[in-house]
Amino acid sequence: MKVAISYPPLGGEKHPTLGQNRQFQWFHNPSFIYPMVPAWAATMLKEAGHEVRWNDAVSMRWSEDRFWDYIKAERPDLIAMETKTPVVKQHWEIIRSIKDELPDTLTVLFGDHVTALPAESMKSCPVDYVLTGGDYDFLLVNLLEHLERGLPLDPGVWHRENGDIENTGVFTLERDLDRLPEIDRELTMWKLYGEHLFKKRPHTYTMAGRDCWYGKCTFCSWTTLYPRYRVRSPQNLLREITNLVERYGVREIFDDTGTFPAGGWLDEFCRGMVESGLHQRVQVSCNARVGALSQERFNSMAGAGFRLLKFGLESANQVTLDRLDKGTKVEQISESCRMAKRAGLTVHLTTMVGYPWETEDDARRTVELARDLLAEGAADMLQATIVIPYPGTPLFEEAKREGWLLSEDWERYDMSGPVLNSPIPPDVLKRLTQGLYTAFASPRFIGRTLISIRSLDDLKFVARAGKAVLGHLRDFTFRSK
Repeated sequence: MKVAISYPPLGGEKHPTLGQNRQFQWFHNPSFIYPMVPAWAATMLKEAGHEVRWNDAVSMRWSEDRFWDYIKAERPDLIAMETKTPVVKQHWEIIRSIKDELPDTLTVLFGDHVTALPAESMKSCPVDYVLTGGDYDFLLVNLLEHLERGLPLDPGVWHRENGDIENTGVFTLERDLDRLPEIDRELTMWKLYGEHLFKKRPHTYTMAGRDCWYGKCTFCSWTTLYPRYRVRSPQNLLREITNLVERYGVREIFDDTGTFPAGGWLDEFCRGMVESGLHQRVQVSCNARVGALSQERFNSMAGAGFRLLKFGLESANQVTLDRLDKGTKVEQISESCRMAKRAGLTVHLTTMVGYPWETEDDARRTVELARDLLAEGAADMLQATIVIPYPGTPLFEEAKREGWLLSEDWERYDMSGPVLNSPIPPDVLKRLTQGLYTAFASPRFIGRTLISIRSLDDLKFVARAGKAVLGHLRDFTFRSK
């Protein structure tokens, strides 16, 4: 069969951060994360003998006309699309148009929103299949085996049967991730992708696990996809990194596992990086968890070629961390940042404001902690967002129960304004988020950044980061209503 894995263009001045994103936002100056699980799906389908088209029209910056010309010319037998809450209604419209233009083409949706609310999409548009859970690469292969050879559908698939909506039960996460093939990087256009945080080129992504070994944070939409954590072996990931370095000349990697494996797994991986000499050929960055690593392990990571760690600074208020089930203490935020910096690692913070139980003073405490860490040099970069309670998360259920939701119009869940009833007015939330980014303009930060420039890579990185900050200041222009 001819299969297109598509991210259709969604129009407008801003660009959607959709693929492989746990938090959705429209960006003026976008960078795109490599959608790892769809890339595995494309690779597995190709290996199974299907004709695969990688059609990320968002990252390729295609116009809507170009996308439709392509789809009509290719006439795929099946089009599969990742969706997320703020754009699911647009995807319903696109599916209606696909059915009007190519009535015999099958359509498939996957992602965290349709995992939480599969029946909604089946009722709201003529989509043929909804794949729930995070192993939609395996499920997509299974679906085509069902269509071509009549094999039974695995658990987690919603479909239509004689006009009725049916499903095969609750999805499972039983697949061995070490059996995944190496992603076909050429097929999936790997050079399209790379966030502003990369210093060296060429760069790319890996994904050691699915998805977070803690997996309890009430705001995270990917706990819907991956309620059970699984990880590839250290040797499996090391083989992939070796091939990326030798085959593609990759100089930097970001591993986009929700939280990079820790404990003995991490120790074994770091030893493997050093023993193979990879630590001298490629830099690795990853998502990490506050309070989870000792100074010894930070040092080990730095010695094994790690460059940057992303830490979640969801709040500087212990009451909020406890309500989010973070399992961390406020003081651990600063401690982890300082230990990572002592090891020589770069620290990237992700912050959030707009909780319905936090006052303006509470939110300012979070902003001030982030700014202070930047000013003292315990953090190097940050990313600011407002709290969005995605369907399927415990936070969304709590918001419904407590009457905090301002709307269930999914298009409003795009971070262009609050959807939770907060004591903080929207214009103040906007100033708070913008205020985080203006921390980069402090004389101490600018001076330290200029002193840190040692190479052309460093200079280019600083220029890209500055452009990204200016873009983020424009991104937080909230709608008035």
